[in-house]
Amino acid sequence: MPNLKSRPAFLDTEKGREIRHKLQLMTDDNSYNTASSYSANGLLYPDNLMPFVDKHMGYLVDHPLLDPDKYLANVRLATRIR
Repeated sequence: MPNLKSRPAFLDTEKGREIRHKLQLMTDDNSYNTASSYSANGLLYPDNLMPFVDKHMGYLVDHPLLDPDKYLANVRLATRIR
């Protein structure tokens, strides 16, 4: 089990930056449903809306055993507007 110090480090890795960039590209593309979702954390998100990219990057940080590429592929499938 990874320790808490190594978990946020994913955001600073090359893979983390690549996944963030791909999620941002999805947000800019109208063929994906990338609406913000509700967040109870009013301090971090004053309007109580968590951006799509933050939501999925947070999930990857919280679940370090996931393969980021496979996760991104599943997110693409789930959010694609048909």
